Amino acid sequence: MKLNWAERWVVNNPSRVFQQRIEIAWLKKKMPLKKGARILEIGCGRGAGARLLHQAFEPALLHAQDLDIEMIRKAGRYLGNASAKDISLAVADSIRIPLRDCSLDAVFDFGVLHHVPDWQAALAEIERVLKPGGKFYIEELFPSLYQNFITRHILLHPAENRFRSADFRSALAGRGLLLQAAFEVPGLWFMGVAVKDRPACD
Repeated sequence: MKLNWAERWVVNNPSRVFQQRIEIAWLKKKMPLKKGARILEIGCGRGAGARLLHQAFEPALLHAQDLDIEMIRKAGRYLGNASAKDISLAVADSIRIPLRDCSLDAVFDFGVLHHVPDWQAALAEIERVLKPGGKFYIEELFPSLYQNFITRHILLHPAENRFRSADFRSALAGRGLLLQAAFEVPGLWFMGVAVKDRPACD
């Protein structure tokens, strides 16, 4: 689901970059990545998170995708020359990630899955593209934060098939994505790292 004007303002303001910088530092401390990894950010928006990921993890290749072509255009301008070298930008849906099975060392989700109507399908895609032992870095919101009396009239989100903490944790485990670290504000917000617990790719 594409963001409305209010969501675009929320994710594209300087305070969001500051928040992501703190989150990435926490995620990296809990579960570092080797330099030269191949990584993906779903729902990259204007590219601010991709730039921070590029600086923090020094990947060999960073795929950054978004459903909104205007966001990808903004990301291209924001990232400049980096996007032409080791950052690959694409218009893509998280339920159809255009990458091979078991091709990535890590996937990053900064508050994207709660925008996806079929978030379970997106989770299956994330598991599919991760290598065995690959890492899924997560920041997610729960409905009480974005579907309360005030925010449901301002922000645009799917109304059905929403996940809360227990649902999300269970779905991760069901896909063989085992949580190694997590921090949660109960009922509101979640951050963590899960590792793909599969011995080999089919």
